[in-house]
Amino acid sequence: MPDEDLVFKALADPTRRFLLDLLYARDGRTLTELESEVDMTRFGVMKHLKLLEEADLVVSRKEGREKRHFLNPVPIRRIHDRWIDKYTAHHTSALLDLKAQLEAEESLKEPEQ
Repeated sequence: MPDEDLVFKALADPTRRFLLDLLYARDGRTLTELESEVDMTRFGVMKHLKLLEEADLVVSRKEGREKRHFLNPVPIRRIHDRWIDKYTAHHTSALLDLKAQLEAEESLKEPEQ
């Protein structure tokens, strides 16, 4: 499966998005810390983390006996640049043009007395 598909698949689940939000709020959490924030078994959280790691959205690092999990925002940025930014650029540009046009028209009007 292409990397982009893995990212979309990972982001499709609300629990995985919540885990990413937790890591965004405080990076480097352990499995125990993440597990305490969700209503599911340790094994369930591990399965979600595995999928997030496969999509490269989470990077894990072993520190002694603990494994810490870190958010990797790069794949989300790539999705944004590829699928969101190009579709919003035209609309943003059109809004800026409209704003400039309205301001120009407003400045041409004489003040009413």
